[in-house]
Amino acid sequence: MAGLLEGKTALVTGGGSGIGRAASLAYAREGARVAVVDVNVEGGEETVQRIKEAGGDAILVHADVSGASGTEEMVAKTVESYGRVDCAFNNAGISGGRDRNLTADFAEEDWDRVIHINLKGVWLSMKAEIPRMLAQGGGAIVNTASIMGLVAIPGSVAYMAAKHGVVGLTKAAALEYARDNVRVNAVCPGYIDTPLLRPLFERHDAMEEVVSRHPVGRLGQPEEIAEAVVWLSSDAASFVTGHNMPVDGGYVAQ
Repeated sequence: MAGLLEGKTALVTGGGSGIGRAASLAYAREGARVAVVDVNVEGGEETVQRIKEAGGDAILVHADVSGASGTEEMVAKTVESYGRVDCAFNNAGISGGRDRNLTADFAEEDWDRVIHINLKGVWLSMKAEIPRMLAQGGGAIVNTASIMGLVAIPGSVAYMAAKHGVVGLTKAAALEYARDNVRVNAVCPGYIDTPLLRPLFERHDAMEEVVSRHPVGRLGQPEEIAEAVVWLSSDAASFVTGHNMPVDGGYVAQ
């Protein structure tokens, strides 16, 4: 039986680890050719190798999404290799800063870095992807927001602002291109067991506290986010656009 994305091309930013790697593998499993985009060459190569070992088709694109030259290059190289970009998962991002400081104490350089990568990087990625999708007759974009784009906690003000921005950006772009067959959605993960989160768990009590926030009583796994991404990217979600989907073990339902 054909996969959900048979014959399509998917582009994944931050594909060298965590949710991006899981999504890359899931896209390939469903029949897509995958452009794995990352600044981390070693991690990206490992993702590509895993896809190929499973019988899939993938390339590594070394690009920095925090600048327009990087996002334009990733789209150009994907099109050069595969001819089109049917699905884009704009997932690359960083954590919220060196210290969990409150708003008045938050360092300006940390603010700029988080906003630049987590929000501007998503916008620049879409800015490069959308013209290609319009030219080929359509496509599907999924952005990585967060439960922290829907609610907030103290101490990570730049991360909250960036992820709330991704939620708004997703809605605006979805409305702008709804009649052009370009769908734009976002996933809003809860706390997921990835390398990005593990420094938080150096203290055992921190792990217990974070887990306790989730009604299901555990952290999420990258593969659980990847399944939502694949569905939103597929024709099975053809009537879904402008949606910011929590995948969070019930976190925001509280």
